[in-house]
Amino acid sequence: MRTIKGIPVSSGVVIGRVFVIDEGQPRRVVRREVDPADVPAELERFDLARRAAIEELNALHKEAADEMGEEAAKIFLFHIGALSDKAVLGPIRRMIEQERVAAEYACTISLRTLAERFANHPDSTFRTKVSDITDLGARLVGILTGREQQRLSHIEPNTVIVARDLTPSQTAGFDRSKVIAIATDFGGQTSHTAIVARALGLPAVVGLRELTLHARDGQAIVVDSERGQVMLDPDEATLAEAGRDAERAKRSRITLEEGVGLPALTTDGVAIELLGNIEFPTEIPAVLNGGGVGVGLYRTEFLYLTSDHEPTEEEQTREYIDCVKRLGGLPLTIRTLDLGADKYTQQRAETPERNPFLGLRSIRYSLRNTEMFRRQLRAILRASAHGPVRVMFPLVTNIAEFRRAKYFLHESMEDLDESKEAYDREISVGMMVEVPAAALMASSFAREVDFFSIGTNDLVQYTLAVDRINEQVAGLYTPVHPAVLKLIRDVSRVAARAKLPVSCCGESASDPAFAALLIGLGVRSLSVTASSLPRLRMAVRGLDSKRCERIAKRAMSFDSETETAAYVRDRIRKLVPEVFDGRSAE
Repeated sequence: MRTIKGIPVSSGVVIGRVFVIDEGQPRRVVRREVDPADVPAELERFDLARRAAIEELNALHKEAADEMGEEAAKIFLFHIGALSDKAVLGPIRRMIEQERVAAEYACTISLRTLAERFANHPDSTFRTKVSDITDLGARLVGILTGREQQRLSHIEPNTVIVARDLTPSQTAGFDRSKVIAIATDFGGQTSHTAIVARALGLPAVVGLRELTLHARDGQAIVVDSERGQVMLDPDEATLAEAGRDAERAKRSRITLEEGVGLPALTTDGVAIELLGNIEFPTEIPAVLNGGGVGVGLYRTEFLYLTSDHEPTEEEQTREYIDCVKRLGGLPLTIRTLDLGADKYTQQRAETPERNPFLGLRSIRYSLRNTEMFRRQLRAILRASAHGPVRVMFPLVTNIAEFRRAKYFLHESMEDLDESKEAYDREISVGMMVEVPAAALMASSFAREVDFFSIGTNDLVQYTLAVDRINEQVAGLYTPVHPAVLKLIRDVSRVAARAKLPVSCCGESASDPAFAALLIGLGVRSLSVTASSLPRLRMAVRGLDSKRCERIAKRAMSFDSETETAAYVRDRIRKLVPEVFDGRSAE
């Protein structure tokens, strides 16, 4: 048996059989020349493949829109458009005509050249489309050769797809009656594979690095996307444990769903606000069905990452208003663009920043691209006329950044005044606390902001100097480190003195043990993914806030995160054992 650690991007534990695919890039095809008399037939062969690809993509777009929502399905519109674009098709046809080569070779070379041009383009919009061009080439060559399609048509039930990487159309195109999980060498929390896997509800582990070196078709595999690991050739004990885990998880989901309508009150009567984190408006029903009382984090960058162009002000306004209407009067907190670093734009850049986590990302990116920033702010303000909206700025590190961002917000208000458009003049403006500098300067920021939102994902990585999507140091990434807890405590205290709302919107809050610490540190609002809300609600209802305070105080007294994790895990499991399905609460 071989166990390989990776990065969990969706939940679930499954047992299946491996199916290895290698369509992450256009196929390596040999140069094959054709007779001059056969060139017209080769052009016709290419055109048939092009039309077949369009039919596939149209069907895929419709299916994706039905299952994931129209916003996520936009990933495929670029592919459809490209197959009618003379700039894309012309070089392929000319190569077939002038060099008299087979259509699959012309597709491979021409689209590889186009991808390289996109990768080196100064406009980041072009650089984000490199993988789409790659995906398009793989699809065309696959149709022309027919090899991978033939293999995929013969997959068996309980199949786990294993690949170095996957494109959006591959992930969404799998037969979900047979494909039960995904495992890839590459990818991170914000990769397209992760986005689509979560939207489809497929268990997935990415960033496994060496999985494809060891996996083979038909091999038994366990995908544990709770712990972020896969096991090849699992022994009988592992299979038995995985089966128990899957069954416990199923029973737990049923129990948790039954408590969705109950109030999120601790045993001593303290109310905890439970909100949802979303990437797309279509996720809001799941938040509401999970008992969420609003959206605490709307990651608006996905509007950009799933579009074939930079969204216009009108397009953004429609999306934000859609969210407001779906919430029906419940609050919507919109985070301005968090682009760069581990986001898709940086991952696909031909010449990425040497240290993107400390580079041009988040609010810095917006303040550098001011016209783009203004368009988003105007869209947010216009949506605020339709219901309760709050705006918050990500990765703020100093007062000057926040003031400059707020200046652009006020400037956008003046624009709307001139055009006589309605907006909420009293819109709340907050910031995410994601770096130690912001936490340490919280008292200064408290004089400027309307609310704080603690983003533990980044706060942990910047406090501990641990890349949160790097599987090599994943064991060092822990939100229960005493240093992190002390920073959260300090921000919470400052907020309490200034009578400012403070929430936590990092996914760590979905862990009952960490949620208990947050409650003990004074946080009264938690925002997590929709699927985590029922479990978090049950945890809250089994906790006593005063006891949580004592646990948090004790946790900060330890010298290491190992001691802290062991102590907290032990205490919380005794308080609310029903929310655990047999796994650790680290």
